[in-house]
Amino acid sequence: MQLPHVTKACFLVLASLICALPTAWGAALEPSGENRQDRPASARATVGKHAVLVVWDGMRPDFVNEQNTPTLWKLAQSGVTFRNHHSVYLSATNVNGTALATGDYPGHSGLIANREFRPKIDNRKPIDVDDPATIRKGDDISNAKYLAVPALSAILEANGRKTVVAAAKRVGLLHDRHRESGQSRDITVSEGNSIPPDAVTTIAKALGQFPPLEKNEFARSDEWTTKALTDFLWKDGVPDFSVLWLCEPDATEHKTAPGAPAALAAIKSSDANLGLVLDSLDRYHVLTTTDVFVVSDHGFSTIERSIDLRKILKAAGFDVVTEFANEPKSGQIMMIGNGGSVSFYVIGHDADTIGRLVEFLQQSDFAGVIFTKPKLEGTFSLEQAKIDSADAPDIEMSFRWNEKKNQFGAPGMIDADWQRAAGKGTHATLGRFDMHNMLIASGPDFQKGLTSDLASGNVDLAPTILHVLRIKDAPQMDGRVLLEAMPEYEQDIMSGSKTIESSRQFSLGRWRQSLKVSQVRSTAYFDEGNGAFLPNETKN
Repeated sequence: MQLPHVTKACFLVLASLICALPTAWGAALEPSGENRQDRPASARATVGKHAVLVVWDGMRPDFVNEQNTPTLWKLAQSGVTFRNHHSVYLSATNVNGTALATGDYPGHSGLIANREFRPKIDNRKPIDVDDPATIRKGDDISNAKYLAVPALSAILEANGRKTVVAAAKRVGLLHDRHRESGQSRDITVSEGNSIPPDAVTTIAKALGQFPPLEKNEFARSDEWTTKALTDFLWKDGVPDFSVLWLCEPDATEHKTAPGAPAALAAIKSSDANLGLVLDSLDRYHVLTTTDVFVVSDHGFSTIERSIDLRKILKAAGFDVVTEFANEPKSGQIMMIGNGGSVSFYVIGHDADTIGRLVEFLQQSDFAGVIFTKPKLEGTFSLEQAKIDSADAPDIEMSFRWNEKKNQFGAPGMIDADWQRAAGKGTHATLGRFDMHNMLIASGPDFQKGLTSDLASGNVDLAPTILHVLRIKDAPQMDGRVLLEAMPEYEQDIMSGSKTIESSRQFSLGRWRQSLKVSQVRSTAYFDEGNGAFLPNETKN
């Protein structure tokens, strides 16, 4: 075990602020004016503690600098930079959106991929886990347990706190999906729609209709969502907790690649929206009582090879489909691509099919790390990946990755599924550049000018936010409170790391895979994982 390495530029101690009762929430939504005196008293001086979570989708930490992100760079100087921050696996948006919302690993929340096969919801084709109709049906058949654990917004509401969610993507629904008209005064805006449904009407009248993401106007979509939050949802008082989820730079990096000129411009647009958030908090006189967390859901890589895995498996004799035309048969394989990882659901959990498929993948030239529900030689268990759940696949495979640079000089190349071409950007592997993401926190509860190398992760945000908002009655979570970044810093936080390995010998060579894991107390973080089939050396 080793002690954390933490560098302090300055140690700031601030007195704790007494949490006041939440401010009244206006029934009508109206835009805020430029003249502060035109705003109601509740908007000019909101009393109490606040936390704001701003998510830059797909932002890599190595692109945070004074040139690319001047606003975020300045915020970091007044707060804490977490240099060893982690996504959960799968390093995908909805998986990590759920981890941020719940503080739990995917295996505990029950949501392990962006696309899954859940026969009780649809027994013919994969579901998109953020689709509103899917979420409603999932809640209907599970007594409102589509997510098996409570989200942060629900915990805060149960404690009498106010929350709002504004997201340019549908992932916002996973933060709070239970707000029905007349049952809650809090609001969720997600991809231009809202819960309750009529809440977005006034916003659309002032800002125009939400620019659909399929039109590729990503910067406009983010700006619309940011203004919906700052000028409307905050108009009658900044609530205890707010979420702003931006689609950039992820959306542009998928179209181009990390480091591309367009991707760098997308990063600047997210930085500009962060500036709007900070200016609004100052305008509403709550900046000094607000903890601001700027985080990304995952990192990003560049596709070196696009693998048509269905074609490869069919040629090898497997009965594999991406959608069932008829009633599924035992031994058939539902294969679902999630970018840098692929999920395999074997109908009837047929042991022979699972075994043959694992052996085939282990002897391929694209598999990185293989996880299985039944423990098989040369694999890790789903539990070791923190993705074991009732709806989990029989096999989960992360594609192989390397440190080579792309055409724009950004390191991190991966094999990926057939949905995007080589040279484009994607993620969801166990590669270092997918699993390591960004976190900067600043506010009255955090030290100033601190850089922490202690491992942290997206699962830590929910318990940390509950801590700074002084919520005592909260469920136990997989994540931990990031105390090392606070004035009550504990010098003896125990941490360590290990690498686990698994291998299998074949007649033509040996399969080996490894997974590097960091741990702080009982919370584990995946640094990277990879594997390869090593052919036997031939003798001349």
